[in-house]
Formats: sequence, C-alpha cells, structure tokens
Amino acid sequence: MIHGGEPAEGGFRATCLEVPGANGEGETREECLASLASAVRDLLELNRSEALSDDPDTEQAELLVP
Repeated sequence: MIHGGEPAEGGFRATCLEVPGANGEGETREECLASLASAVRDLLELNRSEALSDDPDTEQAELLVP
C-alpha cells in the first residue's frame, strides 16, 4: 500500500501487508517502491537465514504462486 507522506514533509511511504515489518519511503513513488522492495528482500533473507540456523537439516523448496 502506498500512502502520501505527512503534509509538511511530502514524499511517500509504503507498507507490504504480506510481509509484516516491511516498510519503504521516498520522495517519489518510484523511490518509495524501491525502498519497500529492498525491505521485503532483506526481511525474507533474514527469515530464511534464521530458519536455516535453527535447524541445519532444513530442506529448502521453491513455491511459485500464480
């Protein structure tokens, strides 16, 4: 979801409902979405790393959802 920034500040902020904690912000919509994409990637990588460190025998699988 993309939201307008505070009236005095301008810009945009964005959240990703599917990835709690992923937020982005930027002066333009494009900067805001790039910031959000980076936050999503970082959180997914962190979650993956933590899952693998908790159980070294974890098997990874890919799932593509159309």
